[in-house]
Amino acid sequence: METEVLDIDTSRRRSVDLTDEVRAFCRSRGDGLCNVFVPHATAGVAIIETGAGSDHDLVDTLERLLPRDDRYQHAHGSPGHGADHVLPGIVAPSITIPVLDGSPLLGTWQSVVLVDLNRDNPRRAVRLSFLGG
Repeated sequence: METEVLDIDTSRRRSVDLTDEVRAFCRSRGDGLCNVFVPHATAGVAIIETGAGSDHDLVDTLERLLPRDDRYQHAHGSPGHGADHVLPGIVAPSITIPVLDGSPLLGTWQSVVLVDLNRDNPRRAVRLSFLGG
């Protein structure tokens, strides 16, 4: 298995498009599977359309579903930080994408996005792993 770790800053964005990085990682690797994994308890990855507002809609929807208030038992950090720990139950911490001849087989409008609502930790590692077929 081949692997690489991306260092992502989420201080100014709650969702970060990783599609170009995933394509570049897969480019010379032939056929197989690319796994995108976020080794954090408060972030996830998703495949969505970006650029047409869906990325903002996703973040807005998640913030409505996971309000930042004092309802959470997990209560350290910034107000409502417990919501950040619920996020990976909704947006999974990993996805796997089939790759053919070095190209991720994403649909026309699909993009790979890091989702991070956590305001306490703006530095994120994203591990890309390739398993050849």
